[in-house]
Order: sequence, then structure tokens, then C-alpha cells
Amino acid sequence: MMLKFNRLLGLCFAVLAVTFSVVQYANSADTKPDFQVVMLGVGTPPPFMHRFGPATLVIAGNKYLLFDAGRGVTQRLWQDKIPLGRIDTLFLTHLHSDHVVGIPDLLLTGWLKSPFGKRKGNFHVRGPEGTTAMMGYLVKAFEGDISIRVLDQKFTREGVTPDAKDITAGVVYDEGGVKVTAIEVNHGELIKPAFGYRVDFDGRSVVISGDTKYHPALAEAAKGTDLFIHAVAAAKPELLASHKMWKTILAHHTEPEDVGRIFKQAQPKMAALYHLVTLTNGKIKPPSVADLVARVKTTYDGPITAGADRTRFIIGKDGVDVISPKK
Repeated sequence: MMLKFNRLLGLCFAVLAVTFSVVQYANSADTKPDFQVVMLGVGTPPPFMHRFGPATLVIAGNKYLLFDAGRGVTQRLWQDKIPLGRIDTLFLTHLHSDHVVGIPDLLLTGWLKSPFGKRKGNFHVRGPEGTTAMMGYLVKAFEGDISIRVLDQKFTREGVTPDAKDITAGVVYDEGGVKVTAIEVNHGELIKPAFGYRVDFDGRSVVISGDTKYHPALAEAAKGTDLFIHAVAAAKPELLASHKMWKTILAHHTEPEDVGRIFKQAQPKMAALYHLVTLTNGKIKPPSVADLVARVKTTYDGPITAGADRTRFIIGKDGVDVISPKK
């Protein structure tokens, strides 16, 4: 009798355990963040292993929006088990190579039927003047690969055909409760137009600067935003004195003190640095990330995060949580 009771008691505990785990799983699914930003890459042209090319993923509701597609963007996406074909739209800040060099891989590998591909429909791209032409030429450049796969693997061209549009400043996307606004920024007289972007979702927002010089209009567009991500550039004085090229590069970007001024004007809930343009000639060392943050803090005393590849931001109703990448 006692043996039967113990078995019955054990069965009850097992049922309770399963029920608890199911409820716990359901609760975790219900509480999955609905607004996230992932810095897939915060680097620049140097082919460093710890900083891949500039690319920022915004997950808002059920929309996966990618801003720029630098070197290694596909590897970073798949590190989070995000199929390349899952990207709803790619937005480009400008057409410098370090911001677009990952596009062919994203376009072609995302077309494959493997778990890391699986694109359904066209490849949607929005960017400044020249975007449509660039995407058309990319398809021509890879026509050999495309035509072989169509004949040999019976792929359809839809998944590798770009839906590309040149945009101007203003609202450029409004779907599924997600609105994207392009903000013209100042990356230099010969690099026009260049854009930053603001993403609004469910009363919350994120602003991504793109490459720009000190530009107060960007701060105006970012006022009170939850997360304001801004590019930053710096070089040691001895490097700047060594060749005029370094001054030219720096003049196209925002130095840390001016980034701090922009943050101070905008007053975001969380400020963050990305696209870390730390100049070096290989002999004169670049400024460290700590140097960048220290200089920003001379003009801005609010919360700030120095971004790294795979830094994740959870934009909640009550603030922004920062999840540092695993070592």
C-alpha cells in the first residue's frame, strides 16, 4: 500500500514539474524583449578580428531591420542563429565600402535554402542615391553564380533579386508598427547624401548616427530617444602631425568631445559609441576605447556604453538594459 502511495506521489510531483516547466517556458516566451538592438560590428576598414565591419540589427516586434552591412555581417547574424534571409530590409547610411562590402554575401548566401539562408521574396534595400544602381551591378557581377544555381538547383530568381530604392530624408519605412525615418547628416561635402536613421516602435525609439561630422540637427532628431548610437573618431596628435591624410579622415567624423556635446543636447536614456574610428599607421598606436569614453565624458555626464561587436541593448518601457558580449 505504501509503495503504491509513493509511486502515486512521485507521479504527482512529475506532473507538477512538467506543468511548471511549461508555464515557465510560456512566461519566458511572453516576456521575450520586443525591441532590441544588436551591434553586429563596430569596426572600420582595418580587417581586425575583434571588430567586424559596421552593421547594426534592430529587432522591433516581428521586424528585423539591418543598418549597414560591413565585413562579416553574415557571420555575426548566424552567431545568433538568425538566418540571413530573415532580414526584412537593409538600410544604408552611405556607400563607403566598409559599410556595404558585406552585401554580396548577405544577398547570395541569404538566397540559399540552407538553415542560414531561407530568404522568401526579394532582397529589400534602401539607401542614398546610387543604391539602386549598386544593387543592379551586384546582380550582374554575380550572374555566373546566379544562373548556375537557377539551372542546377532549380532556385528561383526572386530571392536574389533586389528591391532597391534610392531614398531622401524623411519617413522611408512604415510597416508592422515600425517607422524608420532617414535623417540627413554631414559626412563631408563630397559624400552626399549620407543618412542617420531613427526607428520608432511602440512609444520607444533608437537613433543611429551613421558617419557624420558634428551635426546639431542630428541631436534635435534624437531628443529624448531611448538609445542614441553615435560614431566616433580619434587619433593621437603625433599621428595627425605625420601626414595630412589623417587630418582629412578625421575631418569627416566626430571627435569624442563633439560626440559628448551631441549627447548632451539630445539627452537620451542611453548613449552608445559605435563605428570606432581609432586611427593608426601601425607604429603610432590608436587611442584606446577607454580614451574615447574619457574624452566624451568631458562634455557629457549621462549614461554611456562603449559598443563592441555583439553588444545588445534591450529597449524596455522603463529604460535600456545593456548586455555585454560574451568573452
